[in-house]
Amino acid sequence: MAGLDAVIDCAGKLLDLSQPKVMGILNITPDSFSDGGDYLSFDLAMEQAQRMVDEGAAIIDVGGESTRPGAQSVTEAEELRRVIPVIEGIAKNISVPISIDTSKPNVMKAAVAAGAGLINDVQALQAPGAIEAAADLDVPVCLMHMQGKPHTMQQAPHYGDLLSEMKTFLAQRIDCCIAAGISRDQLLVDPGFGFGKNLDHNLALLKNLQELAELGLPLLIGISRKSMIGELLNEPADRRLFGSLAAAVLAVDRGASIIRTHDVKPTVDALAVTAAVVL
Repeated sequence: MAGLDAVIDCAGKLLDLSQPKVMGILNITPDSFSDGGDYLSFDLAMEQAQRMVDEGAAIIDVGGESTRPGAQSVTEAEELRRVIPVIEGIAKNISVPISIDTSKPNVMKAAVAAGAGLINDVQALQAPGAIEAAADLDVPVCLMHMQGKPHTMQQAPHYGDLLSEMKTFLAQRIDCCIAAGISRDQLLVDPGFGFGKNLDHNLALLKNLQELAELGLPLLIGISRKSMIGELLNEPADRRLFGSLAAAVLAVDRGASIIRTHDVKPTVDALAVTAAVVL
């Protein structure tokens, strides 16, 4: 966790989490909720990756399939077509670790072969063959909590005890990973803000995030520009920076190690001040 001597080996590229780090989002998709269509060409994607690293991103998260509420799945072939050239390009030209945002085992395999060093899976390796693929690839994995599937997850999500149910799910997935041969020190967890959670759920989760830190693994938080910020501020996705920064600061204060964001430089600056005070 942030503030501890936690170093994750991302296929030979080290990610030091003794201070909170920023993960830059690079969506190679036409339909992501905030930046869909912005980086579909190879050149634009490479320019954005370099820009984010120059602004202080410690890791780049490449995704080829939108997981916004209501999103429909894409074929494996299409996801590979979108992400593999970009991962290869980043690996050749940029020194920071690369994360692949996918739930498909074959995409995981191809992405790691192309240069990715971390698997970021919104389905927590529950897809058939995913946990076996991750174990064979021997790279760190981020396990996310989601109630339902992207195309249905925001249709009246309900919990009896939000934090307890989330902790139970994540603990079970951690145990499954360890049983499959994935080392505990290769695991991170993501509470999944906005994934099968309404505004009240998201606010309760942010308020009590330290309860998930009790799992003893680094917390990756993806809250940038999300609908909870939009609901609170009545602003569209491209005008949610300030609210996103406030949420990122609160998350780090409650134990987050990595903040996944569209807005790298402002987040890096906000976390530098936060870390100087709380860590």
